[in-house]
Amino acid sequence: MSRQSIIIIGAGVLGASLAFRLAQGGAKVTIIEAGEIGGGTSSTSFAWVNAHDKNPRGYHDLNVAGMAAHRLLAKELDGDWYHESGCLEWRDAGGRDAHVANVDRLQSWGYDARWISADQALGLAPSINSTAIGDAPVALFPDEGWLDTGSYVRGLLAAASALDTTVVTNARVSGVEWAGRKVEGVRAEAGILYQADTVVNCMGRWADDPVLPEELRVPMSPSYGLLVYVELPGIHLDHVLFTPRCHIRPDSSGRLLICKNDAIHALGPDSILDPAMPEADALIQEASHVIPALTSTKASEVKLGIRAVPADGLPAIGPIPGIDGYYVSVMHSGITLAPVIGSMVAAELLDGHREAALAPFRPDRILFPGRKRKHA
Repeated sequence: MSRQSIIIIGAGVLGASLAFRLAQGGAKVTIIEAGEIGGGTSSTSFAWVNAHDKNPRGYHDLNVAGMAAHRLLAKELDGDWYHESGCLEWRDAGGRDAHVANVDRLQSWGYDARWISADQALGLAPSINSTAIGDAPVALFPDEGWLDTGSYVRGLLAAASALDTTVVTNARVSGVEWAGRKVEGVRAEAGILYQADTVVNCMGRWADDPVLPEELRVPMSPSYGLLVYVELPGIHLDHVLFTPRCHIRPDSSGRLLICKNDAIHALGPDSILDPAMPEADALIQEASHVIPALTSTKASEVKLGIRAVPADGLPAIGPIPGIDGYYVSVMHSGITLAPVIGSMVAAELLDGHREAALAPFRPDRILFPGRKRKHA
């Protein structure tokens, strides 16, 4: 019996996770990346691993499974990429009712969410300014953490390559090869044809790229966040901080990463980014209200995070009805979900198994809104 051949478009955290599990299962895998491995959506993420405020319940549970899969995968491959640091969160007066309701819901679902005092929070993160917390209730989520995405992708693709996976970089896909309603491969801009039994779209925020035929595109609604890296010698931060002003976490480079989503800036995919840009300075000043030592620092690097959000906000995972040889795996929360989705999708592709946990996230719900769904 011949090996199943599978092409994955996109070498980010999802593509790398799937490539590894498919190769483990005996598939002949080719992963094609438009740039460098891990250099797309995965490289411009705050990379927070969590199931912190994710609804509905099935989506929450899938993210919890992703967190557990990260722990197991790091042990399996002796990886240094997953940092289960814990997360501290507080909100301003206008957001406190929603914060309390979310923690109550998470606790009722069995998620480890704990109320702690401001003094306990300062004991865990002494660089915080106590006035930034004030009288706000503080929640600790000890099982959450963050991912070094570059190390993760390199580690997974090295393991996949050892199992005979082919990794092709700097090869932008320019078209899809068809035979009737069967996808048979892709063509790169250089004119090279790659053929396979199945093509998997792990293209992240480019999942609706016009190079794909319209019926193969995933309707997307991307959102934006500014990422600012700062060097702050002498300040040590262990936890992810989710604050009313911004989000802050440690980074494997020894720097701090500051993020704010959809606020204080009007940046888009064509914006010119520079560490000296006023938006970066403004974000650092926001962060300095939380960590005063940031007051006189400057950005060492800035990125624009463009999140890969399907049109209704939930993952799109599965085949497209009426089309053979094509599978979609595109989602926000890909950082958290990558290892569990890699395993589940590999099982679906190799064994024909239909994973019940993925049933609510099939792409037909956004490709064909209003159509009655026949298959899980």
